[in-house]
Amino acid sequence: MATNLNLKPHHSKYLVLVFFALLHFNSAVIMSDSAAKPLDSVDSSTPSGPAVYIVYTEKPVGEDPASYHIQTLSNVFDSEEAAREALLHTYKNAATGFSAKLTPEQVAEISKLPGVLQVVPSRTLQLHSGGSGLLNLH
Repeated sequence: MATNLNLKPHHSKYLVLVFFALLHFNSAVIMSDSAAKPLDSVDSSTPSGPAVYIVYTEKPVGEDPASYHIQTLSNVFDSEEAAREALLHTYKNAATGFSAKLTPEQVAEISKLPGVLQVVPSRTLQLHSGGSGLLNLH
C-alpha cells in the first residue's frame, strides 16, 4: 500500500534534517549501549597516521559535488592527485560530503575551511543481540 505524502518543497528540507537528527540520536544510543563493540579497523592507523573520516559539507551551488569535494580536499593535500587518492567516497543525495583518509592534522585543517560543516571519524559497530532486545530476535 503506497502512501503519498504530498510534501511541499520546503518541507522536504525539514524532513531531511529530522532524518539526520534521528540518525544522530540513534547512533548515540547505540554507541552508549554496552553491547555495541567496534569492529577491527581495516586501516591500521597510528595515532598520527591517516584514518577514515566522514566530512560533511554544504551543498555546492552550480558545481558538481565530486569536483567540489576534490577541491576541498586539495586544500589540505600537496596536490589534486594526492587528494584524489585520499578520497574514498562522495555523498551527494541525502547529505553532501565525502569520506577520505586523513591525518589528525589534516582533520584540524579541513575543519576550518568554509563550507565544511562537520568532520567525524568513520566507525563500524557490530551489535550483539542475545535475543532479549527490542526486536526479540532468536
